[in-house]
Amino acid sequence: MWSVGVIGAGPGVSALHLPTLARLPELFQVVHIADSGSGRAAALAHSVGARSSSSADEVFQDARVQVALICSPPTEHAAHVLAAIEGGVTGILCEKPLATTVAEAEALLAACREQGVALLIGTNHLHDPGWVQARRAIGELRAPVDSVQVTLSLPPNDRYHRLVTEVPAGEASSVRHPPPGLPAHVQAGIVRQLVSGLAIHDLPAVRDLLPGFDGIDYARFVAPLGFVLGYRSGGASVQIAAVMRESGADARWRLTASAGEARVDVDFPPAFVHAGAARVMVRHADGSVGSPPGLPRDGYEAEWLALAELLSGGAPLEYDEQLEDTRYAIELAGAAAAHIQASAS
Repeated sequence: MWSVGVIGAGPGVSALHLPTLARLPELFQVVHIADSGSGRAAALAHSVGARSSSSADEVFQDARVQVALICSPPTEHAAHVLAAIEGGVTGILCEKPLATTVAEAEALLAACREQGVALLIGTNHLHDPGWVQARRAIGELRAPVDSVQVTLSLPPNDRYHRLVTEVPAGEASSVRHPPPGLPAHVQAGIVRQLVSGLAIHDLPAVRDLLPGFDGIDYARFVAPLGFVLGYRSGGASVQIAAVMRESGADARWRLTASAGEARVDVDFPPAFVHAGAARVMVRHADGSVGSPPGLPRDGYEAEWLALAELLSGGAPLEYDEQLEDTRYAIELAGAAAAHIQASAS
């Protein structure tokens, strides 16, 4: 069993990781939770019989902590990952993104490699058993993938509201429309953050299918809070569309891979929902339709099981792949932002 120290006490910890770890008591035990002074860590720690504190340093100084779970704000991930390595942890699960610059990511991966620390970036969609089914089905199609579409229709999220308007922290009751006439550089900055913080859930899967990135075809901000983005990878195309709205269609998180007349649809569960694996639908070129059986294990549980396998030596430490996933997301977000600014000039 590995003892886990947690940095952060927001919804990602309370609604996702703690319930998941509670389903894996033979592998992991949470022993310490720290917040940045919000006071939420105390109640969460009490619920699992762990110690709480208001300092990440205290977690890394706790001799019991073998594995660090990094769920702090994205701008703090790199510093906390480095502190965890210096604190002597055996493994790290860091929420997306690992870092905000390629240079930071390279330094972190080099440090992990040097110290032999097992690092896993929290890409739950990539580990989702439904995606594993879909990837197998895509590989069995009789034509190469020629397009990938990712569609996100999501409920409000105050982390992203504050990019476009003044919304008090913790208030997510409605999406407020952005002020009219947002300057291009503001729109570009919003899209950069939405790609690197939201679309990043699916970018490792997209890169697995279409590893290259040849240039942006279009990118624009969409009110009240969203974006559309199209780019090329070899002879194939990728389109990502995301919007957060307070009313409209039910939440949807879908990835579609097309290959000639065939396609595979992958519907991931909504965020913060434990509803088993993604659902997969395969539409063959001959018109027949099939669907693998639904699986009970979700991507959150699968990623922790993947980390356990890394910790036990049952799987190789793929530092290079994680670096390339991070580089891909950072460079795509930057290219989308640059395209928006260039289009306005």
